[in-house]
Amino acid sequence: MSDENSSSSPRKLRADAQRNRDHILKVAREAFAERGDSVTFDDIVKLSGLGVGTLYRHFRTREALVEAMYFGEIEKLAAAAGELAKSLPPVEALRQWMLLFVDLLVTKYSMPSSVNAIVGSATARYGTLSDMVEAAIGGLVDRGVASGEISLSFPPLDLLRALAGVANSGAGDQWVENARRMVDVLIAGIRT
Repeated sequence: MSDENSSSSPRKLRADAQRNRDHILKVAREAFAERGDSVTFDDIVKLSGLGVGTLYRHFRTREALVEAMYFGEIEKLAAAAGELAKSLPPVEALRQWMLLFVDLLVTKYSMPSSVNAIVGSATARYGTLSDMVEAAIGGLVDRGVASGEISLSFPPLDLLRALAGVANSGAGDQWVENARRMVDVLIAGIRT
């Protein structure tokens, strides 16, 4: 039996299977954002409108689903840097990417126990993805510095640490709005 739980699976899914997998991940993302760690496999089955067999074919465990969803979001974030760099001026590309990072924090903080469990059990993959995120923001910052539009005297990763700090500030439901506002404060602070 093939393992479709791994995003690095060598076998490409059929189009209908890929649509089902993508739909499950979308439903899971929305359910976790709304209800947090309490979301169950049964909830995903009901919300997706797909059969339990379809869910289990793609994700053998709840942890496999969480891992695919969360790590997939990190991969998308890292990849977005290149797309934004192609389509936007340097500072705006960095700003938009940092807003996407806030969206990743929303996913992470809406299901802390689930994310902590998968990160702890997949530390090598998480480390690789963290390196990708660091390279993505580094590339965007380097582009801004090369354009002369920004100046940064500290590691680019500190920009993300500042956003995570706002997210952990205990501001209740206001943290997302505060983090989005902090993106503009940070950008203003590094502009030349």
